[in-house]
Amino acid sequence: MKKISIAAAVCAAFAASAAHAQSSVTLYGLVDAGIAYTNNVQNGAANHGSARVALASGNISGSRFGLRGSEDLGGGLHAIFVLENGFNVNNGALGQGGRMFGRQAFVGLSTDQYGTLTMGRQYDSMVDFVAPLSGTAGSFGDAGFAHVYDNDNLQHTVRFSNSVKFSSIDYAGFKFGGMYAFSNSTSFAVDRAYSAGASYNNGPLRLAAAYLQINGSAAASNPSGAVNQSVAADPSEFKSTAGGGNLTADVQRTVGAGIGYTFGPAAVNFVYTHSQYQNTSAFGLNPVSGSTHFDNYELNVKYALTPALSLGLMDTFTDGHLNGVSKSNFSSDPKWNQVNAIARYSLSKRTEVYGEAMYQRAIGGNNVAVMYNAGGFSATSNQVMGAVGMLTRF
Repeated sequence: MKKISIAAAVCAAFAASAAHAQSSVTLYGLVDAGIAYTNNVQNGAANHGSARVALASGNISGSRFGLRGSEDLGGGLHAIFVLENGFNVNNGALGQGGRMFGRQAFVGLSTDQYGTLTMGRQYDSMVDFVAPLSGTAGSFGDAGFAHVYDNDNLQHTVRFSNSVKFSSIDYAGFKFGGMYAFSNSTSFAVDRAYSAGASYNNGPLRLAAAYLQINGSAAASNPSGAVNQSVAADPSEFKSTAGGGNLTADVQRTVGAGIGYTFGPAAVNFVYTHSQYQNTSAFGLNPVSGSTHFDNYELNVKYALTPALSLGLMDTFTDGHLNGVSKSNFSSDPKWNQVNAIARYSLSKRTEVYGEAMYQRAIGGNNVAVMYNAGGFSATSNQVMGAVGMLTRF
């Protein structure tokens, strides 16, 4: 009997250990802070430009912490969840309009045979498939490398509430996925969004393409919608409209594609995106029955000089067009050219230091530079920004 009891206890211990191994919850995060300098920041009604020096949170990547969980349900099926908070390391304030888990919050099922189905607040297909080839990738320049106004959402200015998302497994290098975000109102077609995309990796070659559509309303407000916020105001969040930053519209349609090739320690990528805003109020104009659209042409190069030191360079030309919209503030359609450079040095697997520099020139009468994360529009057509900082992960 004693031998049987000991054997039973050993079996129970092994069973408990196996059950524990099949389920896991991981606490993870990233903290990014540094000092940023920007020249020609608009200062006062006189449109006077002044230099700005600031302690900045998230120069490269937004500071965050989160919980990631997985439970093995057997037969290759897993229950998963992610709860991810964004915050400002300078003052401890919540990001994403004051949400507790504003970056991501979803739950779902994952299978080894087909892919993952999740529900909650999530990223769209432009972020999932095209952004990894852009300078906006987290392993590259991220926030500081965003296109003008983040008009194509590659820098994920908006995340989508009420969304259902599917991501496939890897089929010999080919992946695909899609997302639908509900309006959660009786106006089913207003304040909703949907996207789809695919990518293909074959050795050094990488290809990706995606589409995103946001149906908003420049006149109505639905706090529970797919792209709205119902908490403290945050200029980086969509409210009752489609569009990002200073862009608002009834409908946003964005399509993008990228191609990349790796040569040993070097990677070269080209990304093109086209974003169209219908019934737009871009540039402070009142919503009208016209449209604004942007064509973004980006070429970037990343080079691993050593295992610890990586260098990156990106050039983006953004071609803006105002169609059926008053051009009283412009002598021509607005255009911008931006050059970004970055150096990242790893002190360990978790911690790195970095330095980055950005220059943007606006083309078109009375047009000004509008660099993302610069702390304000430029008072002139030119603007320079630089930052140094550190980033640590856990």
